[in-house]
Amino acid sequence: MSWELRLYSRRDCCLCEEMKKAIGEVAAEIPLNIEEIDVDADPGLEARFGHEVPVLFINGRKAFKYRAAVRELKKKLRGVE
Repeated sequence: MSWELRLYSRRDCCLCEEMKKAIGEVAAEIPLNIEEIDVDADPGLEARFGHEVPVLFINGRKAFKYRAAVRELKKKLRGVE
């Protein structure tokens, strides 16, 4: 299966950096297509996600908000919950 990840984040956000690191660790084991979007670059996105970043969508579905541990992300991708 192909995994499309979309991460809504912003600069200077420690939680965003934490989630990016977790995604990077998982990507070393599982092939991922990752798109990162800066919510501050678009007023509509900033209004929608500004208080929730980071937000991670997997294949178009919201999967994580604020934190995504490596183990939990792997579980989600493998379909084990």
